[in-house]
Amino acid sequence: MNNSKTYRFQFLILVFVLVLCFFVNISFGSVSIPFKSIFSSLFGTIENSTWEVIVTDFRLPKAITAILVGSGLGISGLLMQTLFRNPLAGPFVLGISSGASLGVALVILGSGLFGGVFATTLTTKWSIVIAASLGSFIVLLAVLAVSSKVRDTMAILIIGLMFGSITAAVVSVLSYFSSAEQLQQYIFWGFGSLSNLSWSELLIFSGIYLIGLLLSILSIKGLNSLLLGDNYAKSLGLNLKQNRLVIIIATSLIAGTITAFAGPIAFIGLAIPHLTRQIFTTSNHKILLPAVCLFGAIVMLICDSIAQIPGSDYILPINAITALVGAPVVIWLLVRQRKMMF
Repeated sequence: MNNSKTYRFQFLILVFVLVLCFFVNISFGSVSIPFKSIFSSLFGTIENSTWEVIVTDFRLPKAITAILVGSGLGISGLLMQTLFRNPLAGPFVLGISSGASLGVALVILGSGLFGGVFATTLTTKWSIVIAASLGSFIVLLAVLAVSSKVRDTMAILIIGLMFGSITAAVVSVLSYFSSAEQLQQYIFWGFGSLSNLSWSELLIFSGIYLIGLLLSILSIKGLNSLLLGDNYAKSLGLNLKQNRLVIIIATSLIAGTITAFAGPIAFIGLAIPHLTRQIFTTSNHKILLPAVCLFGAIVMLICDSIAQIPGSDYILPINAITALVGAPVVIWLLVRQRKMMF
């Protein structure tokens, strides 16, 4: 077991790496900007107005989005793995991502039914964000209704997966009757993207994220108790039903908002909690929660930097990069440790 001094040292290293990755991420892009000018742009002392616009209006919001998405998915994965006591659980096991996908599919793939002005209006960016949020929210309400009737967490997990199967089937039917252009637009949304958020959208995103983060912090004691079993948690006076509800709402707020604004980004939510446990060798959520935040943000910044292909105009799908970069690291770490800590 690591002592508190070791944890402090590990956190200091993670904060340093996060700051480094943040500035490296901002320096990458199709337009080459000297590192010194990046700092000047951030402090408003640069003379080249074009570089300043590129840094402050495009690269800086994207880097902040990467931090929020990476840390948020990491937190959601940690909450779900602890709640279900299942190492394969992720932020989307409750069908939240599937609900968002269904909402977007109804807007993009179903817009052809209306035609003309209505079709154009329905496929705007805000329409897609609102549709994804509504889809996630409706699935969340269904899961909450089920969780109020069913006490077994594994049953809730299976019901969440069933919701995912139903929505996937509806999306398949809509896809069958859609045009090639509509399918292409839906597929591009599914790739995930961190670069489409303006400052006003980022403000809304970060506000909902902070509410979910606050609920997660309030659940730390309950999460530690759940690891020891329901009976032990009850003996400590923990209200299991209330605690489970808070965890589900926190996950839904964070994961649903991320899916609405950045698309269904996979892998991070599943892998980051495992990576963090292997390195910090603890199951205490007071340590794991901030560590997962930092790890998730760092990994997402690295993946986004790779996706940009420095010196090129191409940006690869972030969803593909997270798995291509992260999966080998997880495999290597598990082989090196020879066992999985959970």
